[in-house]
Amino acid sequence: MQTNFRGRDFIGDLDFTKEEVETVLDVAWDLKRKRALGEPHALLRDKTLAMLFFFTSTRTRGSFEAGMAQLGGHGAFIDSETTQISHGDTAKEIGEIFGRYFDGIAIRQCDWDFGNKYINEVAKASRAPVLNMQCDVYHPFQCLADLMTIHEKKGRDLKRKKVVVSWAYAASYSKPISVPQSLILQMTRFGCDVVLAHPPEFKLMPDIMQQAKDNAQKYGVGFDVTDNMDEAFKDADVVYPKSWGPMMTTTGKDEGKALIDKYKSWITDERRMKLTKEDSIYMHCLPADRGLEVTDRVIDGPHSVVYDEAENRLHAQKAVMALTMS
Repeated sequence: MQTNFRGRDFIGDLDFTKEEVETVLDVAWDLKRKRALGEPHALLRDKTLAMLFFFTSTRTRGSFEAGMAQLGGHGAFIDSETTQISHGDTAKEIGEIFGRYFDGIAIRQCDWDFGNKYINEVAKASRAPVLNMQCDVYHPFQCLADLMTIHEKKGRDLKRKKVVVSWAYAASYSKPISVPQSLILQMTRFGCDVVLAHPPEFKLMPDIMQQAKDNAQKYGVGFDVTDNMDEAFKDADVVYPKSWGPMMTTTGKDEGKALIDKYKSWITDERRMKLTKEDSIYMHCLPADRGLEVTDRVIDGPHSVVYDEAENRLHAQKAVMALTMS
């Protein structure tokens, strides 16, 4: 068990070693048990967390705010539009000042080619730990919850378990690529044979792909890429199909929408789920575009674990907050 977390930032998935992630999950399961039993666990009594949002949220805000309260502290929700950021407050100033007001700073900033840089600039100036609630590159807390959920459903030993991270069609908007990137980085460290499936125009960042390949080689697991969704789903233990934008191809709104609309057949339906193993699980970070990314019969069906997955956001985040902010 690793114990050197106090005061550390958590911005990218690889900021914590594999052994440190295992410690986080051990703490998360203990906190989940305590909550189930109604045992008090005010590990952050009198501590405060600034939660700075540049993007709207349901699960992220709810789970961080509830988590801080359950840990005995307070989460301060701050909408960026209600601040002076647009009038001149720089990332350095946010880090310097909020780092003195609060015991931790959590930020959600997903603007392409900006969000991760902004969070790191805040962290460089902050004396308090900075936590990434999602950026344009990573969604590390979602991935911790995902890993926790897979462990709960498939056991701690994931050797040779086939985990499919797949693109899926959605019409709502060009979504960030941070979820699939975090998944391929983290899952290749934990014994899974990872298959990444996407149309040719929806590649992930080259350096993230290289890090995932390096992880796969280091831990002796598979990491394959395909542009065939059906082929990817065959004999899968876990499927995680979600939409993301063609950021590596174009950042133009109209061009991106045209590319997305080329692949309306990339939907997770009952036919595709029958290609997977009988006891496979369907995962999604939510919200899902029902009828486009996934059918109701799948997301509301026996393979779906999306609500357990959403709950685990609470426990995984509380674990990291308790370890870094105490």
